Amino acid sequence: MSNKVAFITGLTGMVGSHLVDFLFTKTNWDIYGLVRWNDRMDNIEHLMNYINTGHRLKLVYGDINDLSSLLVAFEKTKPDYVFHLAAQSYPKTSFDSPLETLETNILGTAKVLDAIKTLKQKPVIHVCASSEVFGRVPEEFLPIHEDVGFHPASPYAISKVGTDLVGRFYAEAYGMTVMTTRMFTHTGPRRGDVFAESTFAKQIAMIEKGLLPPVIKVGNLDSLRTWSDVRDAVRAYYMLVVNNPVPGEYYNIGGSYTCTVRKMLEHLLSLSTVKDIRIEVDPDRLRPIDADLQVPDTSKFKKHTGWEPQIPFEKTMQDLLDYWREQVNTNRSFLVR
Repeated sequence: MSNKVAFITGLTGMVGSHLVDFLFTKTNWDIYGLVRWNDRMDNIEHLMNYINTGHRLKLVYGDINDLSSLLVAFEKTKPDYVFHLAAQSYPKTSFDSPLETLETNILGTAKVLDAIKTLKQKPVIHVCASSEVFGRVPEEFLPIHEDVGFHPASPYAISKVGTDLVGRFYAEAYGMTVMTTRMFTHTGPRRGDVFAESTFAKQIAMIEKGLLPPVIKVGNLDSLRTWSDVRDAVRAYYMLVVNNPVPGEYYNIGGSYTCTVRKMLEHLLSLSTVKDIRIEVDPDRLRPIDADLQVPDTSKFKKHTGWEPQIPFEKTMQDLLDYWREQVNTNRSFLVR
């Protein structure tokens, strides 16, 4: 009997690359990853031996904005499982590029699902929306359960509302096994430096190396977040597709440790070898409006799958800082965002 086949969009991102790592250790599945010709390969550099030999991991070139390339990709791979992770995923960037964000995240998701529908394939599909769909939630609705109303606070969040609804529509209208997740804040090694905790860790690593003065540039530090580790997140995504998938269902997923962005930064600073680092608010890092209370109720997902977060906040932050130390020490990146 041939191995199961998994197809991942957004393979080269933080989550996609960690998902491959997890699937390699947990399954014997063959994995195909959708990549664009100009994608950076840093996050999957450690997998190049597999890619070069074609053993278990193969790259498929295409773009979620190009339906014809998706039809070719799915016809070639015939997946049993699809993890749709690709997106324009940076909320702050979406204020500068709202149309690109909306097109990529909403129409791109529709094209992925339409390609599968057109080919009459029957994979189990995970569509990755975001906790940002809830946006500005009144405090009385905390913790946020699945049916709290959407109040998106950025073009990115609006695009993920569309992603969420498109996924559920294809399940209900066409009988496709599509499930949607709203993952709350998740981070760890390979996190892009446009996100708060990652740019803080990167700046600390550069300060330790003597490449920056001892000043951390920050945005809004008062936002409340529940933190989880990306390695727990990808384990959740695996459990979603293998544990009696229910077409059209939607789940909140998130960690168990909640604190403000300020407290998170203070913890990162406590790990630094340089003391007396100052904090300075950079107006360019502030969003016009912010999703400031992101605390999830994850009981529905836990009840269905048995998933629980395992990696503590302290390890996540230590691993994130050590990742940026390695990047800086190997001269991989010196631009600050």
